[in-house]
Amino acid sequence: MTNIDQANQHQHQNQQPIDTTQFPDITQSQISKLTNTGNLPQPYPAPIASASFKQTPSDFQVDEVLDIDLSGEGEHLWLLIKKTSMNTLFVAQQLAKWAKIPNRDVGYSGLKDRQAVTTQWFSLRIPKGELPKMGFAEFIYQNRSTAYNTADDSSLEALEVLKQVWHSKKLHKGAHKANRFLIRLQELVFADKQAVDSMLETIKTQGVPNYFGEQRFGRNGSNIATALEWFEQGTIHGRKPHPKKSRDLQSLLLSSARSAIFNQILAKRVTNGSWNTALAGDVFNLDGSGSVFTVAQIDQEIHDRLASGDIHPTGPLWGINNDKVSAEAQALEQKIVNDDPILQRLAQGLDNKQIKTMRRALRLPVSELNWSWDEMDNTLVLDFTLATGSFATSVLANLVAQLDS
Repeated sequence: MTNIDQANQHQHQNQQPIDTTQFPDITQSQISKLTNTGNLPQPYPAPIASASFKQTPSDFQVDEVLDIDLSGEGEHLWLLIKKTSMNTLFVAQQLAKWAKIPNRDVGYSGLKDRQAVTTQWFSLRIPKGELPKMGFAEFIYQNRSTAYNTADDSSLEALEVLKQVWHSKKLHKGAHKANRFLIRLQELVFADKQAVDSMLETIKTQGVPNYFGEQRFGRNGSNIATALEWFEQGTIHGRKPHPKKSRDLQSLLLSSARSAIFNQILAKRVTNGSWNTALAGDVFNLDGSGSVFTVAQIDQEIHDRLASGDIHPTGPLWGINNDKVSAEAQALEQKIVNDDPILQRLAQGLDNKQIKTMRRALRLPVSELNWSWDEMDNTLVLDFTLATGSFATSVLANLVAQLDS
């Protein structure tokens, strides 16, 4: 199914005002409340009252962690590109223009934010191996006026090709295993530095709730209203969706609906303290993999594996054939959906689309977490690694109560 990055790719396409007249029984405030991740409960009290975030692109740096051996031969040119204030979709389009190839022949694993400094791989299918005489960095700067994202802050844009290697295969979405983040928090307001350090140690060892980020839902939750329109009326923004051209948007809407349900189920388990422990009937995820399993009885071995971070309890990415979960865990999931009319309708829409249930870990491990203080500038710098499909904001929410970006 879809992954986190598809939401970022099409976010700018789906920020229509919510027309709640189509759903007279649903209010704007209900949708906003459902999709406002600031309302989601956290297991730890945030020791930092407020901080500034993403004041400049260098405050948010992301490096793709891709573990693929490149052969040095083949018809696909792989480029490792470092970019500032340029999102992935724009760079991919410019690569296609530079190499004079169809957009479909440009591959990338995940999409990265524009307001950041990011490093990631792209692949270009060039059967004859003939590259343009002009380098890509020079080409993109000469054609900046064609970019939709250069209307403002264009002076901050930068691009550098760090490596280029030939390979026999295209780079496909979801190929990278993780992302490495470097985040600078400024203008900190906190009472106790030791409490901040203590919380970071807790996050390092215990992880955080694996919530989906707010960007998954579109501006003011617009993706949820659009998903309901599509599920119940068969239209998207008042029009019948094209079966091929709207595939990515439909995928985004399915993903947004599932994310809303997942977040609310996880929120309940944070509230009752079971987000990192076991309920009867739980489905467990083996850390670092997509493998899930069930057990007939929750024994001491399961408790020990949960405590060590070897396994995690899971919640549903909603759909049909949700037959692995049972007992108390199943009852909790069903009650969360049944008690909320919006979630109920999203779940019904997903069932009608015959989307198969998947499971997502409720706990997000935060690997290789390090931090440093600059007390002169009142700045805290964090660096850590997260698995693909997770959100850095889930980490920050346990550290900062009010994050201004």
